[in-house]
Amino acid sequence: MWSKEKAMKLIHDTALIPIIRVESADIAFKVADAFLDGGINIIEVTMSVPGAIDVVKQLIDNYGEKVLIGTGTVVDGKMAEAVIKAGSNFVVSPNYSQNLIETANRYSIPIIPGALTPTEIFNAYSMGADAVKVFPCGNVGGAEYLKAVRAPLPHIPLVPTGGVDLETAGPLLSAGAYALGVGSAITDKKAINEGRYEVISENVRRFLDIVKKYRS
Repeated sequence: MWSKEKAMKLIHDTALIPIIRVESADIAFKVADAFLDGGINIIEVTMSVPGAIDVVKQLIDNYGEKVLIGTGTVVDGKMAEAVIKAGSNFVVSPNYSQNLIETANRYSIPIIPGALTPTEIFNAYSMGADAVKVFPCGNVGGAEYLKAVRAPLPHIPLVPTGGVDLETAGPLLSAGAYALGVGSAITDKKAINEGRYEVISENVRRFLDIVKKYRS
């Protein structure tokens, strides 16, 4: 069983949350396998994946306690409750609300809601977020923005998402990112269309190499 503390420690130590946002459940399972082949044991499945809740249930059946399975694009408390009851080990959102955060906390499940401005980030954390997803981080300055926000708010764990790629990952970690939320830079759509899932595994390895370099 993943406790909140154990889950958050894994997220911090791995420093990488690869995101599955694809067009079918079948592709989602293949991408998940590619993630594991790349050497990572954290997966975020977004609610935009068709049948996302069933995908999460199946991944948990497939991998058990070996992999931390979370659900993303969870926008309110009702949706949070549904994915938690399906077995999600953590919840990620592009937004934040009291109801969303309180629901996750009631079940002792890590909640990483989205915010952008210092005020929003502070408010989300004050409501009980375990970390805050800074989204869309790349559009507002990336590492420089993250560094600026962390100056007055160093105690808040920040997970930059949006615009995180192999070039920006290192600077974001240097700026103090708790972990990185990475979508298209890992889940390469062209590779998926060509059935070349080994490309996704290699992308994971490259990101993990960057983490090792900047966290060592």
